[in-house]
Amino acid sequence: MLEFSAIISFAYILDLIFGDPRYPCHPVRIIGLGTSLTGKALKALKLDGKGGGILLVCITAGCTLGAYIALRGFLEGLFPLIGLGLDLFICYSLLAFKDLIVHIEPVVRALEANDLAGAREAVAMTVGRDVRHLDREGVSRAAVETLAENFVDGFLSPLFWYVAGGLIAFLLGWHPVIPAICFMLLFKVASTLDSMVGYKTGPFPAFGCAGARLDDLFNFVPARLSLVILLVAAWVVRLHAMDGLRVALRDRLKHESPNSAHAESFAAGALHIRLGGPTRYPDGLKQKPWLGEGFADPGPQDIRKAVHLVSQSAAIAMLGSLAAILVVQQFLC
Repeated sequence: MLEFSAIISFAYILDLIFGDPRYPCHPVRIIGLGTSLTGKALKALKLDGKGGGILLVCITAGCTLGAYIALRGFLEGLFPLIGLGLDLFICYSLLAFKDLIVHIEPVVRALEANDLAGAREAVAMTVGRDVRHLDREGVSRAAVETLAENFVDGFLSPLFWYVAGGLIAFLLGWHPVIPAICFMLLFKVASTLDSMVGYKTGPFPAFGCAGARLDDLFNFVPARLSLVILLVAAWVVRLHAMDGLRVALRDRLKHESPNSAHAESFAAGALHIRLGGPTRYPDGLKQKPWLGEGFADPGPQDIRKAVHLVSQSAAIAMLGSLAAILVVQQFLC
């Protein structure tokens, strides 16, 4: 269990220091390339419906886990510490927190300098919406929303599945590290499939259904767990913690996705701002419901508060994860 705890702890520290590593063989890039090639092959075979989508999930997940287990076995055969080094590097590569904050900082600086064009350009690096016509409040809203949503998608969910996978393995009497990394990789497979093929429009709307549903499944518990973590963090940074919980319980299921509005609605309540609303994407205007309706529109000061909120939440999530590992270990040993 020491290796299990040490790997996630050092991965978190590496991410805080260096951010997401940039290298050609990044696991997400490899998963994305595999998804693209497999998707093209299935479509060429006319397997572009729900059945083809299920095949895409199975092939991508199977190849990802198979490649990891084979590579780890080979490296461990050379020297056991090299295998653990691979585990650490994969874990570090799949935790994405610092870059979320780093990419938001230029947005805040541009808004504070009254450079709306620069703020639009900066926020376009982090969101998928059409930013060309966003006003100051619209840019601020987009920045807060991406902070809240990606806290779950980019950090809390991979952390949760690492811990969950390892603890399940430990309870079954297995060594926890390899199953923990496998669960983490499966989450990233689901997330990548959702972002690449999980759309409801276009020529193959059914093809991405399986990937989108798998992503919903993997984010279901972390999204709801985020409310507890955000509640504690909001109290620590002296935001409106109870209003965050009240608004989240009211608005968390207003979006089409069963998970995406949880952290966003909490942030809206905790910051006393409104999020969501009509949002323009490259394919047209989407009438999203308001989260935190009745509050004021956000500004750059609210983005900074949201940064403090998710930063404290990440630290609390890490401490909670290590505490959970320790409790399970003490209970069974």
